[in-house]
Amino acid sequence: MSEKTLFLAWQDKKPGRAWFPVGQLDADVDHSMYRFRYIKGVRKAKKEGFTPLLDFPELKGDYRSSELFPLFRNRVMNPARPDFSEYLQSLDLPEKANPIEILERNGGTRVTDTYEVFPKLTKHEDGSFTCRFFLHGWRYTNEEAKARLNELVEDEALYVTLELNNPATRLAVQIQTVDYHMIGWAPRYLVHDLTRAMADSRGKYEAKVARLNSDTVISKQRVLIEMRGYWDKHEPMSSNDYQLLVPQK
Repeated sequence: MSEKTLFLAWQDKKPGRAWFPVGQLDADVDHSMYRFRYIKGVRKAKKEGFTPLLDFPELKGDYRSSELFPLFRNRVMNPARPDFSEYLQSLDLPEKANPIEILERNGGTRVTDTYEVFPKLTKHEDGSFTCRFFLHGWRYTNEEAKARLNELVEDEALYVTLELNNPATRLAVQIQTVDYHMIGWAPRYLVHDLTRAMADSRGKYEAKVARLNSDTVISKQRVLIEMRGYWDKHEPMSSNDYQLLVPQK
């Protein structure tokens, strides 16, 4: 199936560094069909200083293209670069990965702005899900935790715990090693859905190191985490923030 949905998140530059989902990209790579629309999370973002993107100036616009929009295309490494194969390896992707698959994994991170891209979480018929994300915030942990992070190995089991008093966000999802080193956090824009999984799974959720990259890669792509869990009645990414400003047609 070539149709996929990705979301665009914007980070506030204030001390709290809050994240807001602001847009939805629907992509059908096989048929060269791309569509971007803002979602209702953009209303909260506007109150914190977000301004419409140059590529998408109207909040109620319905933007379509036969090519991937420049905003997203510029977040994927050019395949002509000699280090492209190494780049795909760092993302744990196959050689033939397309730009959407790369964006799903790399987060669309650029040092020049405060946006990230992430895929829509999928709930299977039995309620289970698997998601991957790069560890956030590891640079702000203590030196002992950073040293332990350097010792991680692929497929190493990790703990996922709920943090109720995070000074910046109040509610957060911590990632810990089995010997109780807090090495970072899940992305804030996934917290709502992951906490519901932690409640519904009743201890049956799990996480592991999917890939550990060297310190030569950008810091936001150092540790790739894979988490598995279960939702009972919860539908992921169904909150008001993820509802389209422009109705589906």
